Amino acid sequence: MEDSKNHPGTKLRVEGPYCCSDKELLAIIFNTGTHKHTAIEIAEMLLDKFDGLNNIMGHKLRELMEVEGIGPVRATQIAALFELTKRIIRNLENA
Repeated sequence: MEDSKNHPGTKLRVEGPYCCSDKELLAIIFNTGTHKHTAIEIAEMLLDKFDGLNNIMGHKLRELMEVEGIGPVRATQIAALFELTKRIIRNLENA
């Protein structure tokens, strides 16, 4: 378990979001780990499976759930995160 000073959420609050890695930002979205893995470890396994953040978008929920620690709730969070991102980009392009 991460101690509070090394927790990704603390890092974001103290140093800012630009100082956080992709896995730290995903871990913040996940909020908690499982009995076997921390949120950081789950984020790292997800990024490893899909070879980075950019390659996660567009995958089916069941493909995301192939990563240990990613169940229906986390897969849904990831899908929502990417959909929001697409909408923001689309809105910026149309502005």
